[in-house]
Amino acid sequence: MAGASKSRVPSVLIVEDHAQLAEVLAQSFREAGYAVAVARDGAVALALAREGEHDAIVLDLQLPKIDGLTLLRRLRDDGYDTPVLILSARDEVADRVLGLDTGADDYLAKPFALVELFARVRTLIRRRRGAAAQTIRVADLEVDTAARVARRAGVRIELSPREYAILECLAHRRGRVVTREALCAEVYDGEHEPASNVIDVYVGYLRRKIDRGHARRLIHTRRGLGYVLEEPEA
Repeated sequence: MAGASKSRVPSVLIVEDHAQLAEVLAQSFREAGYAVAVARDGAVALALAREGEHDAIVLDLQLPKIDGLTLLRRLRDDGYDTPVLILSARDEVADRVLGLDTGADDYLAKPFALVELFARVRTLIRRRRGAAAQTIRVADLEVDTAARVARRAGVRIELSPREYAILECLAHRRGRVVTREALCAEVYDGEHEPASNVIDVYVGYLRRKIDRGHARRLIHTRRGLGYVLEEPEA
């Protein structure tokens, strides 16, 4: 059946019957640069999964019409190999084991931190896309997402973990504006609330390392919107 999408924009199918949570998840993923489809019951989710291509599925278990585990089992029986992350209020060890044994690739209990959900989905997508898609190129900049290394014009750039995380986030969405909120949600550890200008500060550090000494600047500010990594037009 359908595998992961090869398009530049990662696509996620959110299967969640709680209307408010489904909307929050959908909006958060869209702001982070994902294409999003939403299903509020298992029957719709089964149809969307079979008809479309998605890079990952975020799946609740307590669904009307077709419950999450039955849905997952049907998809796996069909040969559907897209990564599935179960997002459920069921947090017993037995529940997690059953979900993973049924075919889930990961399991995250509610309540959850959005940054952790994003991190887990990114990991699943990277694994699915494989090594061939692990180097992202923008002009003469290369971002090796497997080795977590960046080079410009063949020269390695020394980056802090947070600088690299911001660069990789921008690289995955190259050519599209990424908001400060989306960058913060994707790269901040969630241990405490960051200062309001922390992303601007780190982007400033990153810009000096990436663009200094080069005629073509690759990191651009979109005032009032966020940042974009792209090669400027000649």
